[in-house]
Amino acid sequence: MKKIQMVDLKSQYDKIKETVTVSIQEVLDTNAYINGPEVHKFQKSLETYLGVKHVIPCANGTDALQIAMMGLGLQPGDEVITADFTFAATVEVIALLQLTPVLVDVEMHNMNISLEAIQKAITPKTKAIVPVHLFGRAANMEAIMALAKKHNLYVIEDNAQAIGANCKSTDGTKQKAGTIGHVGATSFFPSKNLGCYGDGGAIFTNDDALAHTLRGIVNHGMYERYHHDVVGVNSRLDSIQAAVLNAKLPLLDAYNSARQDAARKYSMAFEGHKNIIAPQICGDCDCHVFHQYTLRIIDADRNGLMQHLINKGIPCAIYYPIPLHSQKAYADSRYHEKDFPVTNQLVQEVLSLPMHTELDGEQIQFITESVLEFLK
Repeated sequence: MKKIQMVDLKSQYDKIKETVTVSIQEVLDTNAYINGPEVHKFQKSLETYLGVKHVIPCANGTDALQIAMMGLGLQPGDEVITADFTFAATVEVIALLQLTPVLVDVEMHNMNISLEAIQKAITPKTKAIVPVHLFGRAANMEAIMALAKKHNLYVIEDNAQAIGANCKSTDGTKQKAGTIGHVGATSFFPSKNLGCYGDGGAIFTNDDALAHTLRGIVNHGMYERYHHDVVGVNSRLDSIQAAVLNAKLPLLDAYNSARQDAARKYSMAFEGHKNIIAPQICGDCDCHVFHQYTLRIIDADRNGLMQHLINKGIPCAIYYPIPLHSQKAYADSRYHEKDFPVTNQLVQEVLSLPMHTELDGEQIQFITESVLEFLK
């Protein structure tokens, strides 16, 4: 059995090495390192894949969120509601723009932002909601969009972990996560489902006017060289990273399918265990692309299990060990522990197992048997 990795980028690269090499060599031969042909090709290809009118590539996923908020014209003091149980980048950009972050609890069954908690948090100062499609599972966008419409709020999708996932409406139609809100943002960090070999990100929207604004913001506010029409930043996807993404985008559905396969095998092994709550796999499973495979360990020693797995050479991780409302940078007297019962429980229970495109049956069997060995 080959060594188990939390994310096996080397094995994935070995399978596409020739295509990646050719793509990068084209960039080196043309010297078009910034906004070159590979970037434009990727933009168009991703627009087609997502079924969205506009993709605006940028330097990373955090920038993508910040630029999306800048493009919407949010002003200092405006309240932005987002999930307490997620990575800090989501709330970080809200604070950086001097907006007011409003952290709310998540739902236990899917770990995504709670619709009920959003409703309770809306005030006259609320201007936007940022749902996070956590661990690769699409949030309830139909309900979130209906609530946002009722209160005249913007919706900014944090799609850093769920590119390729589908959101299914009650009428049976499907849209890609990240393309349903007023604007969506994603990351191409190497470990993502669609990752480059450095930093990268993109913003999505179907709004022509907003797309125009965003394209200026990512390039110092310029539409014409040395003419600065809006306040901007320097956030561009470089051509070499676009070349890598062009090699990988045609494989994204296959990559997500491999993750879903691994998730099914994990969940079958854990089915019915009294100490394990596995991720919910629903129907054809295309609402969840398993950026992470995250268990809840109940009435058992989660930390002890983690150490047991590490001792056996199985990497694992706790995403996320500290709620955002408890982080020093984002602590606020407005927050009360009673408002975050689900998040506070999840941080004590969650444990993420290896999840990537290269997991094989032998590795999954060893991992699941090792988990069950400890929880016998």
